[in-house]
Amino acid sequence: MHSSTTATEIAVVGLGGVGGYFGFKLAQHYDGSAKVRVTFVARGATYATVRSQGLTLLSPEHPESVARPAQVLETVAGLARVDLLLLCVKEYDLEDLCRQLQPVLPAGAVLLPLMNGVDIYERIRRQLPHAVVLPACVYVASHIKEKGVVEHKGNPGSIVVGSDPQHPSFDPRPLLGLLTEAGVVLEYQADAYPAIWTKFFFIASFGLVSARYNQSIGQVLEVPALHARARRLMQEIEAIARAKGIALPADIIDRTLQKAAIFPYHTPTSLQLDVHAGKARTELDLFAGAIVTYAEVLGLAVPETRAIYREIQGLMENRQQEQASVA
Repeated sequence: MHSSTTATEIAVVGLGGVGGYFGFKLAQHYDGSAKVRVTFVARGATYATVRSQGLTLLSPEHPESVARPAQVLETVAGLARVDLLLLCVKEYDLEDLCRQLQPVLPAGAVLLPLMNGVDIYERIRRQLPHAVVLPACVYVASHIKEKGVVEHKGNPGSIVVGSDPQHPSFDPRPLLGLLTEAGVVLEYQADAYPAIWTKFFFIASFGLVSARYNQSIGQVLEVPALHARARRLMQEIEAIARAKGIALPADIIDRTLQKAAIFPYHTPTSLQLDVHAGKARTELDLFAGAIVTYAEVLGLAVPETRAIYREIQGLMENRQQEQASVA
């Protein structure tokens, strides 16, 4: 950790919807601060735009919409020292990012992954065994409007974060207090896994069914066959969570369906949009792949997940072939 005379170094890697929203708050609040220095790491056109023009956030929370961090880097290789690293990349870029961090990350650096999925902690831990990794769950309705411009709607973004199971004596709250001070809505729970899995029940089941049939969240709830399929997926997820000892409420599936009913009827999921846009890289493995992998380790059968996994893979192959034939 840093001494009291040295600024705390916070770096935000990835300036998409999540990193842009939380990074903006940190950079704006600590602009010119001797206490905290904020660094952004971004690629390509985003790097060039933010370096020259700052990061723009379009949000009802921030009328002054441009923030400038202490520095902007194009790769993590330029990080000289870092106390807290917010990882805000797409999950399919995670392993590559961890490989880049291996030679530059100081022992004891604290990683806060603001990413979807239930296996993120384990994937980081495998490649960066000497870091402190804080399991976390993030909620924010924000997206990239254009390079260097992030748009946020709805409620303020929020984070649930817990302690590193491998470093139970490390108290992250003093570091996390720097985020709270910058206006980030953050809840510390010693065990963040119930929150992480609760979110996964929703994003995995509705993501997979909406992507398979190209139907909105409202349609998945309304069409009996799709509703039943989402419920069967949740039953398989629940069996895994119970086997892993995750402390979930007994009515987690009904709660998840009630949560889905709050969304506007025509709301799509990000996996649905990516699959039907023909993107080569999606969060399919983050959802279905993680369920299948956990099931194999635990000796559980997940026929519904395996079936929808294969079906969506087929859809993606067909969509990419269509695009190739048009090109």
